[in-house]
Amino acid sequence: MPLHSKDLFSAQAEDYARFRPEYPVELYNFIFSKTPNFSRAWDCGCGSGQVAKILAQQFEIVEATDISEKQIQHAFQAHNIQYSIQNANCSTFADQYFDLIAVGQALHWFDFELFFNEVKRVLKPKGVFAAWCYSLNSVNGEVDEITHYFYNEVIGRYWDSERKHIENKYNDIAFPFNTSAHEFYFHVEWSAAEYLGYVNTWSSVQHYIKAEGKNPLQKITKRISDLWGPNKRKVTFPIHLKLLCL
Repeated sequence: MPLHSKDLFSAQAEDYARFRPEYPVELYNFIFSKTPNFSRAWDCGCGSGQVAKILAQQFEIVEATDISEKQIQHAFQAHNIQYSIQNANCSTFADQYFDLIAVGQALHWFDFELFFNEVKRVLKPKGVFAAWCYSLNSVNGEVDEITHYFYNEVIGRYWDSERKHIENKYNDIAFPFNTSAHEFYFHVEWSAAEYLGYVNTWSSVQHYIKAEGKNPLQKITKRISDLWGPNKRKVTFPIHLKLLCL
């Protein structure tokens, strides 16, 4: 079956692996505390394997899937992680196969009805489904003002419609099963170059480049760099988790 999900990150797969932030240990510990067995986990929409890397420390086998071959080429490797190019909506996995299905910053790209049917099929009884996203970060008042201007005014019309699900913290997704909502925060210490490198991985930036033939980061790079200075600064991301325990 063709891979219907959008592939918006192959072009910047190397930068994605380099600049996308790691999720906090508190998030994983909370999910693991709800997981009764640690035989097999599925990192669905794995990208460069950030989630798979952590799951591999707990589970005997981690299946990590994505529609982007280039993302998988740059993914973290471990002996118990098995990468494959698969559509989240119609995987090749057996029925009742996984103890945990984890989807980090990817659920909004899926066909919800088809994917949730797949979750019901491959998740074990008493298994756990965890899907989370992180919304717009914060640094300080001056940097945040520029970031919001860039996000809304410069590249606002280049965001895919699916972005609204992140802005709504996944609360507008009609889950066909009862889920609980949980909030976390995580922090990274970045230089101005690292922060701008992260912003450059945004799908809307890539859409802008394709449409306009130039990188919109040129509009804010000097202002961000001047405000940031030579030292690293703390960047805070809010995480929005939806959790199902069968």
